[in-house]
Amino acid sequence: MPAALAMALGLWGLTRHDSMWRDESVTYQVAHRSLGDLLALLGRIDAVHGLYYLLTHGVFALWDGGLPALRLPSVLATALAAAGVGALGTRLAGPRTGVLAGTLFALFPATQQYAQEGRSYALVTAGVVWATLLFLRGLGSPARGWWVGYGVLLAVACWMHEFAALVLFAHAVTLRLLGKPWRRWGVAAAGVLVAVAPLAVVSAGQADRQLGWLGRPSLAMWLAFLAVSALGLLLSRVPALADRTVTALALPLLIVPPGLLITGSLLKPWYVDRYVLYALAGLALLGGVALDRLPGLLGTGPRKGAACVLAAALVAAWLPASLAVRAPESRKDDVAAVARTVRELAEPGDGVLFLPSRRREWLLSYPALHARLDDLALARSPVASRTLEGTELPPDAIRARLLATPRVLALTDSDGQPLDPFPREAVKRRTLAAYFQQCARVRVWGAQVVVYVRKPGPGSVAVRGEGCQRR
Repeated sequence: MPAALAMALGLWGLTRHDSMWRDESVTYQVAHRSLGDLLALLGRIDAVHGLYYLLTHGVFALWDGGLPALRLPSVLATALAAAGVGALGTRLAGPRTGVLAGTLFALFPATQQYAQEGRSYALVTAGVVWATLLFLRGLGSPARGWWVGYGVLLAVACWMHEFAALVLFAHAVTLRLLGKPWRRWGVAAAGVLVAVAPLAVVSAGQADRQLGWLGRPSLAMWLAFLAVSALGLLLSRVPALADRTVTALALPLLIVPPGLLITGSLLKPWYVDRYVLYALAGLALLGGVALDRLPGLLGTGPRKGAACVLAAALVAAWLPASLAVRAPESRKDDVAAVARTVRELAEPGDGVLFLPSRRREWLLSYPALHARLDDLALARSPVASRTLEGTELPPDAIRARLLATPRVLALTDSDGQPLDPFPREAVKRRTLAAYFQQCARVRVWGAQVVVYVRKPGPGSVAVRGEGCQRR
């Protein structure tokens, strides 16, 4: 049942009103590169996502189905993860707890969000959840096969995203709480670390380019982490709801990986909640046990009525949240909306300028549209430069190309975003302000498309494209 529910929720509104945000666009355009070009890219950046890109490359080779093909692996992985949470709950506390825990996991808005994301996080979660089930089986069996499977599956999850390795610390805490022997787990854990070491070495050298955009954890991040942790602790300590084995497994899974990452980010900013999405499996397990035992505690009368009111309130809150994660506004921007706007505004001979250069990603998943425009700042394409967004010309060359172009479409961030101080970005802004007039500004979610035309200079001869009228 949990897997079927997760699958149904994943397929519901899968295309998100035909929207796609910038991280998914990276997946889409990178996965469409040739295998050789893809491997060349991974040697320079994004090695941490390399296995996922290779998987998506294979999906598109079999079925180039646009947004559904991009997101379907995450839908399937989420269904698999929900089934794994259900299997964990069943083994720990019985079939009813398993169904409730798996169902809770499938219903979490964050689970639904990343079930429809063309990134690796749902696949990592499925790998960690099923590795945790093998971990649990290994604790209760003398057979070594469970530990072999545990090590192999967790190593694959780590190659999908190396922060999956943080679950090893959660499992170590579980062993300590349950007083179980460490030797077989230690061998399996060492094997995982050895297997992921090459990726860790390569990605460490790419970390500044990969995660340079991250700041240290904000107060809102800390409050969210503390609130979820407090909820888990509360569920684990309510009299007659607490289950020692469940708590020993679920609470470390919920708290330890995000706790380590957010605390470590005080020194080196690496924390993003989706990097440890799998921690929600711990909350689902605790919630499943609580829901299983709650009816017997409530009995009848006012307490039961209050519980029904609370359940109705939760359902009323769940539906808007589920709808919200399926809206384009649930992500930072909408690459598809930018492309549609450019297609409507573009005229033959137009130049295009990306401010900042990393916003070139907005058009890279639409190569035919990008090819129609003269990319004024581009020096080498993403494929030729073995980068995600390509490399740009020196500032003087960008200025010269801008001045030779009568009409420019500038793709910029929304109002209020900080401006990059780099010389290339500064010369773009100065040249547009001094020599061009703004003719149109179309705002889409997370972006703007601004049309500029050259200002007629004193005594200049009018050239085609001057003025704001469409040609």
